[in-house]
Amino acid sequence: MSKVWFITGCSTGLGRHLAKELLQQGYKVIVTARNIDDIKELAAKYPQTAYATTLDVTQPQQVKAAVQQALEKFGNIDVLVNNAGIGYFGAIEESEDAEVRRMFEINFFGLAAVTKEVLPIMRKQRSGHIINISSIAGSVGFPGVGMYNATKFAVTGYSESLAKELQPLGIKVTVIAPSGFRTDWAGRSANDSKIKIEDYQETAHTNQNTIRSNSGNQPGDPVRAAQAIIKIAETENPPVHLFLGNGALKGIRNKIAELTKEVDEWESTTIWTDNPKV
Repeated sequence: MSKVWFITGCSTGLGRHLAKELLQQGYKVIVTARNIDDIKELAAKYPQTAYATTLDVTQPQQVKAAVQQALEKFGNIDVLVNNAGIGYFGAIEESEDAEVRRMFEINFFGLAAVTKEVLPIMRKQRSGHIINISSIAGSVGFPGVGMYNATKFAVTGYSESLAKELQPLGIKVTVIAPSGFRTDWAGRSANDSKIKIEDYQETAHTNQNTIRSNSGNQPGDPVRAAQAIIKIAETENPPVHLFLGNGALKGIRNKIAELTKEVDEWESTTIWTDNPKV
């Protein structure tokens, strides 16, 4: 019997590519989006294995309803993919509170709400796999997207803790950290701060312009990313962390090297702060 997948944020980008790839391979998929019109054709093309439903992850009643519909349609949920998310460009000082809070509601609190709704099902099954889409920006800080960084660092830390809590219950957790992929993230899925402070031109603004100018031309292939996610879901011992793309690999290796250097340089101070036993 093929696994049942539940995917948030399937209107565009990685979520859509993943849903299409899964359906082509014969999996059963609950396809969700804030606007159901964006995903109706997927369900129509695969009427036996696809089910489309409206889901705004920031709306608790929609979360409950979508999960209940998944159970009524297919009886269980084997793989949850928390993919729904948005971006936001602005130096930290420039970032607008309302936009930042909205981003946290979608990228982190919405993800946590869907996970919490699905967990009782997976605990009862004593099986399942939760796949959270973070970013290399969930491990490495970048100028110009600091508040986006904060949401994705939250997703990464949450996923690490969740993996340790669920491991004895037979439920697996993987946090995915892509670098630049050809999706809408750097296009219509990311707003710009309306506030501009000239002092951040060389840092935040330069990086923002670079990211925007590369939109649609990133090296990452979303179809291959989807195939990689399916591969780990079918692996007996999947990683807790999976980095996708050469940019992500370079970024995390540089971060590890820099962190190791800092830790080593300040080791004596670190140890000194422990009060010696009397």
